[in-house]
Amino acid sequence: MTANMVSTHLSIVLVSILLTIVIGVPLGVCAYTFPKFRRVVLVIVEILQTIPAMAMLGIIMVFLGAGPRTVVAGLLLYSLLPVVQNTYVGLKEVSPAIKEVAEGMGMTKISRLIQVEMPIAFPYILTGIRIAAVTAVGVAVFGSYVGGGGLGSVIQRGIRVQNMRLILTGTFTLMAMAVAIDTTLSIIEKRLRKRFSPG
Repeated sequence: MTANMVSTHLSIVLVSILLTIVIGVPLGVCAYTFPKFRRVVLVIVEILQTIPAMAMLGIIMVFLGAGPRTVVAGLLLYSLLPVVQNTYVGLKEVSPAIKEVAEGMGMTKISRLIQVEMPIAFPYILTGIRIAAVTAVGVAVFGSYVGGGGLGSVIQRGIRVQNMRLILTGTFTLMAMAVAIDTTLSIIEKRLRKRFSPG
């Protein structure tokens, strides 16, 4: 296993999560703001989550070809549910009293959303991002089957040649990466929850 494989795996995960945030958070905001749009969005992201990872990557490969782009696109679609859902729930859970105070101060719906509701909902949003990131670390392993490289190549090679050392090395590296990402985001999440908790 080389450092290049680790960096490739990590870069694929990070790029996909950044794209998930850029697309998923606005979708969650739209689901909260527009009731008619809500059901459509939530149903679509739930359906995407039920598609097996290998099937998802196979379908995308037909359009994008083999390579990292296919893996990034697959992880993006697979990671949308927790980010969209938590953004929606976080905004919905903002206290009505806080919204009334913001309205009383003369805030428009947009300014209230950006300046009041989004900061309060951010711990929930970060929880969704954390779930999506940890899931992406594991799902990205399947990227080796569509030419994406990464740690999946190490595990796949170890299985093919029946080399337990390669399999364990790849597996433990994945676990360490997932734990590091989860721990970091969890610490940030707890601090944000403490900051915005009542009292």
